[in-house]
Amino acid sequence: MAARPIDDDAARIVALEAEVAKLRRINTALIDRVERSTDLQGNAFSLFETAISLEGKVRERTADLERALGELARSNTALGVAKETADEAERRLRDAIESINEGFALFDAEDRLVLYNQTYLGLWPNIADRIVPGITFADITDMVTKDGTTLGAMIAPDRWVSERMAQRMVASGGHVHALADGRWVQINELRTSDGGIVGVYTDITEVKAEDARERARELAEKSAILQATLDTIPQGVCVYDADRRLVAWNDPLLAVIGLPADGIAIVATHAALVEGCADLNGPMEPDDPLAWLEDGEQDAVSRRHHRSGKVVEVHRARMPDGGMVMSFNDITESLHAADTLREANETLERRVEERTADINAVNRELSRENAERLAVEAALRDAKTAAEQANISKTRFLAAASHDLLQPLNAARLFVAALSDRRLALPTRALVRQAGSALDSVEDLLEALLEISRLDAGAFTVEPVDFAIDEMLRSMRAEFAPVARERGLALRVEECGLWVRSDPRLLRRILQNFIANALRYTQSGSVEVSAQVKGETVHLEVIDTGPGIAPEHHAEIFEEFRRIGDHGRDRGMGLGLAIVERAGRMLEHDLTLASAPGEGSRFGVCVPVGVAKPRVARPAVQVRSGRLDDQTVLVIDNEASILEGMSALLQGWGCTVHNARDEAQSIAATRGGTRAPDIVIADYHLDDGQTGVDAIRAVRTAIGANVPAIVITADRTPELRELVAAAGFHILQKPVKPAQLRALITRLTQ
Repeated sequence: MAARPIDDDAARIVALEAEVAKLRRINTALIDRVERSTDLQGNAFSLFETAISLEGKVRERTADLERALGELARSNTALGVAKETADEAERRLRDAIESINEGFALFDAEDRLVLYNQTYLGLWPNIADRIVPGITFADITDMVTKDGTTLGAMIAPDRWVSERMAQRMVASGGHVHALADGRWVQINELRTSDGGIVGVYTDITEVKAEDARERARELAEKSAILQATLDTIPQGVCVYDADRRLVAWNDPLLAVIGLPADGIAIVATHAALVEGCADLNGPMEPDDPLAWLEDGEQDAVSRRHHRSGKVVEVHRARMPDGGMVMSFNDITESLHAADTLREANETLERRVEERTADINAVNRELSRENAERLAVEAALRDAKTAAEQANISKTRFLAAASHDLLQPLNAARLFVAALSDRRLALPTRALVRQAGSALDSVEDLLEALLEISRLDAGAFTVEPVDFAIDEMLRSMRAEFAPVARERGLALRVEECGLWVRSDPRLLRRILQNFIANALRYTQSGSVEVSAQVKGETVHLEVIDTGPGIAPEHHAEIFEEFRRIGDHGRDRGMGLGLAIVERAGRMLEHDLTLASAPGEGSRFGVCVPVGVAKPRVARPAVQVRSGRLDDQTVLVIDNEASILEGMSALLQGWGCTVHNARDEAQSIAATRGGTRAPDIVIADYHLDDGQTGVDAIRAVRTAIGANVPAIVITADRTPELRELVAAAGFHILQKPVKPAQLRALITRLTQ
């Protein structure tokens, strides 16, 4: 704003200087003409008269010249004053932004850096000397990615860049980023009136740390109180939530209801409890003592008679949240005592006869039990065989059904993303964030189950390569350093300069589970990751100072849903070491475990030594930005919920959306619209054996142009990825990340 008067004065000076030069040329021409002119008739008076006239004109032009020079001097003075005023305003602005505690950065309409303070540079210490006025935001993002300054850039560079550029395009609120050195930064970006962007960067590390400590403390206190209360009850107790899943139990439970000591998995759900008790203890009584209490039903007390003779009194009570609590009390001895007292009142002869009859009955019972035991052993063998076949079928089913499992989760994520893009009240926005966090937890659990299924089904293809293990160790240190710091543990990761030969994906998964378990179950002390060469292998070990594991449990902790003890801050799903065991078996890497109670644990994996290779610099990722206003999108999916969620999300971004459920509807929507689609988004699996690839080709044929296309699928097999790439389409995995989808659409349509 201050530069405009200076520009006007400069223009005036240029005009005046041109006028003066013109006057000088005229004056010179006039004088020259006077000097060279002659009167052809020799009339001296005519010459004198002409000289008088020329002298008057020269005086007039000289006066004009003097006035122009005066005006020029005044303009130069005004120009100097304006420049001093602008310089003073700029100094005051710089002093103002330097005085604030937050980082400040101003970018112009072309996204080039205009103004910043030292606090902003302090966020990026490794690249601060390369951040200068005129540098673009894309260049800064590229340097942050290569340097690994943020945790997201270190773990998944491409994904972090896509999400960061998507946030940049919106520029209408705050978002939080974790830096690699453990700090947390909240970035608030808004657009200026001239199309630029101003960003304020606030260090919220202490706020995040305090929130995490408070949540952990509350959860620990609640869990401790609940477990302490349950453990003081002599009866067996179990609590199921509204979804009929086991959420709490005490130690006497399994013994009272007649299940083995390691049978907690049998009662993981209410249906499994009923089935397990029926299989091991005999059929249910007519009043169904273990049935679920529906809404409006009163609390119930029933008796359960085991085939072994044990009698258990079952108390069932509904909870306010729709769940149910069950308690089991062994009343066998009480009933026997009552029978004994009644028999004591009878005559001795009667008692002898009864005892004799009892002995005979016991003999018959023993014979029957022996026969039943043999039959049970045979049944158990058959059940084991059936269970193994069921496990194989389950594995194949989960591996093949990932599309249907992830479909509703994908729809939910699209609806939540569409909500988050809208202007909402703060309480509503908090609920949307919590819903997104809950969806992330469900996605993590589902991913773990599907990963086990893919490992069991052999869906993974092992691709061993030689690579430097230090790169993976640095990534592990950056990933788990905040967790260790939060829990007050020392995390030490040695860099060894060694090369190994393995599949990086599976080896990384093994180390991640080892370190995560060590941090979860270590109360105090340290967790250390070491690498040592032993012969032809590199022995990678994760060493902790936790409670240790008894030798008799070393084998069973690698089974699904198997957790030993209750020492951890939070109880995992019991799937991490099961994934480790399968990954190690596929890689043919030996797993090691050295642990004893009170001595900590050492989990290790033996990896073959690799061949060192020269490092190859990775090319920089080019990221384009743009808006989605006025883009026409054709969405093809056979699920109505996906179409609704995708429409809500894309329309929130300013797109015009046409929906279709199959190839025929896609062609009809293309021909019936006033404008051909700018991009096509299609699910791979459609009804009646159709695929998204076929539908996209049909749309391209109908409009006569190779419109950009994206295929979305839950199928993670390399074969499908190669098929889609060969067709010239882009692919995204379910559940779709909205920021990733927006970045890809922007890149394809700009």
